[in-house]
Formats: sequence, structure tokens, C-alpha cells
Amino acid sequence: MIFEGVIVTRDASGGAHVTPMGFRRRGVMVEIAPFVPSQTLANLRRHGCATMNLTDDVRVVAGCLTGHREWPLVPAQTIDACRLRDCLAHLELAIEAVSDDAARPRFTLRVVHEATHGAFAGFNRAQAAVIEAAILVSRLDFIDPAKLARDMNYLHIAVAKTAGDAEWTAWRWLLDAIAAHPRHALDCAALATSEGLAVAD
Repeated sequence: MIFEGVIVTRDASGGAHVTPMGFRRRGVMVEIAPFVPSQTLANLRRHGCATMNLTDDVRVVAGCLTGHREWPLVPAQTIDACRLRDCLAHLELAIEAVSDDAARPRFTLRVVHEATHGAFAGFNRAQAAVIEAAILVSRLDFIDPAKLARDMNYLHIAVAKTAGDAEWTAWRWLLDAIAAHPRHALDCAALATSEGLAVAD
């Protein structure tokens, strides 16, 4: 099973780099496969550790893809890294092994510390829809415009029915990124509100 988290690594200047990242967990081991090239990959090779943050605030995921990267951080407990201050839980990770690959090297990291900071409030369809939309936005350079339009229109249904303020903020950041992209002519204004959408299931 692949989970969606937010990884925080340290860059060459000592600053924090925050980005979404899928991961697998097997006991005390976590596997990730960052793309080549990427800042996360360079940071992992340089420093050898990171935190994986579990959050239900989808603004962090959408924000990392749309230029909104300034999220409150606090120091990790056992490694030279930071974590999201407002996450539900976090894992502190140290690299155990690397399997090199030209496109996506695979890192195996050991969980050296983990902590829970908040309660999971329950599943929310709008949050899931925003995560799916964020994945689409990460592929704007090569995704087919017709597929993008079809998928975003479908995801809008869940957002319009179940989103709170945070989910609407994240969703609109993603719509702005689509509207600004030269390959896509999606009518984002029609997806920015719940007007005209039946809310009954």
C-alpha cells in the first residue's frame, strides 16, 4: 500500500524543503522513490535523513505544487531535520540503503522515532479529491488536456459537496496553476464554486 505524506529534507544551505511524497511502510522501514532530478533527491543524498509528516491539511500538498511552501516547522527530536508543526503524526527517518535507478532511485529508510500529535477526524472526500487533483497538476506538462478536464470535473463533485475552507483554498490554488499553464484551456472558473451542483447523494 502506498500512503501519501509530506517529506521534509534539509538543503545545502541548511533550510527546509517541504514536498508531497508517496511512501510504503513495512514495519520500521519506509521506502520512497524520488524523481531524478529533484531537490528532495539531492537533499537525501547530502544529509541522509528526513521526516515524513502525516497531515489532513491538503493545503500543504497543494501549496507545495503552487508556490505556497511556507509552513510552520519545528525541529525533529532525534535527527538533524525539521517536521511540520501542525501534522497529525511524523516519522523521523535515516537512510539504510539506496537502489540506484536512472529515473527514480529507491531509498530504504529506518524509522528512528515517531510521534502522534493530533487525532484523525475521519475520511473526507474533498481532501481525497484535492490530493488526486494535486497529482494531476504535477503532470501538467505532459497530461492530455481532455483527460485533465474530465478528471477535474469529476473531482469537483466531491469538493463541492464536502469541502471546508481549507479544502476550497487548496482546490483553488490548483485551479490557478491549471489556468496559468499554456497547454490547458480548462474553464477553471466553473470549478471554483459549488453553484449549480446538486448536493444530495
